Amino acid sequence: MRHSLHSLVILASLALLSACQEKAAQDTTPRDMTAETLGHYCQMNLLEHPGPKGQVFLEGMPAPLFFSQVRDAIAYMRGPEQMAPIVTVYVNDMAAPGATWDHPGDGNWIAVDKAVYVVGSVRQGGMGAPETVPFSSREKAEEFARVEGGRVLSFAEITDDMVRTPVEVEPHPNPESGDSDFENRLRALPNKAGG
Repeated sequence: MRHSLHSLVILASLALLSACQEKAAQDTTPRDMTAETLGHYCQMNLLEHPGPKGQVFLEGMPAPLFFSQVRDAIAYMRGPEQMAPIVTVYVNDMAAPGATWDHPGDGNWIAVDKAVYVVGSVRQGGMGAPETVPFSSREKAEEFARVEGGRVLSFAEITDDMVRTPVEVEPHPNPESGDSDFENRLRALPNKAGG
């Protein structure tokens, strides 16, 4: 009887442990953007920026990291700076009904590796850099490329250089702008570091 009770306690403990592990499974259901959703790099409200977005779920993190541009989400995946292992990544499906450049949509998330992309189009993403534009439909991607330029690639065909190359910023066209004033004030500071 004692052996049987001991076995029963062990089985009950294992069942409880299994139930706890199932309950602790991470929810990686794509989240829609809200007025409080900020971009991981820019810390700006994503709803204020045009173009498709990305979200990256990291192991053990309850909420995803959002990115202002799909290009940035893919670059993050390939970079060394992750805080934890990546569980899954979603991007806006620009082939979804109602998805536009200014409003890429809610509920139209697709796994990053299931989309096809237009790379090298004239369209710029939310932060003004060239965008890697995702589509669930190759046909829709080809239509977009005919109008906006670029070429259609699978996720595996996108090279690191296509998403990690720094973007050159044009100088401000107005030399009297605040940027020029800021640069002049920086030059006027004493250089105590000696370099």
